Parts: sequence; C-alpha cells; structure tokens
Amino acid sequence: MNKTFANQVITFNRNLKYDGNLPSDFQVLNPYLDNPETMEVMQKFYQKYYNDSNQRKFIIGINPSRHGAGVTGVPFTDTKRLESVCGIPMTSARTHEVSSVFIYDMIEQYGGAEAFYNDIYINSPFPLAIVRKSKVSWINANYYDDKVLFNEVKDFMIDSLKKHISLNIDTSQVFIMGKKNADFVSMLNDEADLFEKMTVLEHPRYIQQYKSKEKQLYIDKYILALKK
Repeated sequence: MNKTFANQVITFNRNLKYDGNLPSDFQVLNPYLDNPETMEVMQKFYQKYYNDSNQRKFIIGINPSRHGAGVTGVPFTDTKRLESVCGIPMTSARTHEVSSVFIYDMIEQYGGAEAFYNDIYINSPFPLAIVRKSKVSWINANYYDDKVLFNEVKDFMIDSLKKHISLNIDTSQVFIMGKKNADFVSMLNDEADLFEKMTVLEHPRYIQQYKSKEKQLYIDKYILALKK
C-alpha cells in the first residue's frame, strides 16, 4: 500500500482502540467496531479528498460526538453533510450534528470541500467518542470534563497527536477549536513539544448555540486564520 495521506489515516483509524483505564462513569465508543459501514464511508471520504502526499494544516477538535464522527468516522461531518456535500451516502444511520452545520458553511466559503480538505486535516487529540453515565442514559462527554479521566487518557492523546503529525502535518502552527480545549492541548504541547504556535478558534458548537447571529464573523475568522 503506497503511503498517501489517505492510506495513512485509514490505517490509523483501522487500528484505533483505547484499552486504558477510565473512571467508572465514563465509556469510550469506537464507531469503527460498532458499525461496519462507518469503516466503509470513512475510507471513501479519505480516498476522495486525501489521495496524495501533500502537507496539510491541522485543526484540532475535542473528541468526536456520537452524532458526528462517532457515526461517520469523519470529524465534524454528520451523515447529512457526508451525503449532500461529499457525495458519500450512509444507509445505516441518519445524523444531524450542530457543529457540522457550521464547519460545512465555512468550508463552502473557503472554496468547497475539495479546496478545504486539500489544505486542511481535522481530527482530535482523543479520536474516539466519550460518553458519561447520567441518571437516565449515556450522554456526550469531553476528555477534559473530569480530572481523573484526563489523567488516564493523556498519554494516549499525546501518542495520537504524534501519529496525526506523522501523516505530514505542518507543525509550525496548529488551530484549536475551543478555549478550554486549547488550555489542555497546551499542557500536552508543553510535555511533548508537538507544535510551535497555537491559534485558538471558537468551537463550532459554541458559535451555533450562542453566537448564531454573528456566525458570518466567525466564518471569516476561521478562513482568515487558515489562509494566512
């Protein structure tokens, strides 16, 4: 197998598993093990947009949500956008994810999916979905929601980030979604010396939920930062 960007991401995702410790009220979900179609659509996506060896800029999310990458295997991409924008239908699931709406509106103004993914790679320091037990069900959780959780997954995250970097990522500047996420990635960076400069961008979920009237301003901010 030739070492295109796509093939390396696919190999990373195929081998993805977390078998470390977790606090008792947390669980890790692995979409690739839970749904065979996730593996299929993820491979189609990367073969379509990353079938080269180009260097790319890196945007870091938090960890996949159950309705975005937790289903499609593609960061910040629900099944709606996977089909309508990327032309890859998924038959076993239908999802709508708030963050995906912002990301794909921004991608459209960037110049479209092909132009965007040619320049940019998106993933997360913890690349699997995390859920926490509530009184009635399991709900989405972030890797930094609990101090014990963060300490348990920290080494796994550093290892994951190093693997992402090895795909051919530009480490001179990294773009981080969410201020709290940036605080924790900064800790990882201090320990492992991964990136030279960190640029913090507001998280798409925050923008969609609390700043939707100013959405264009945030789209402009993203594009300005990424195209520098």
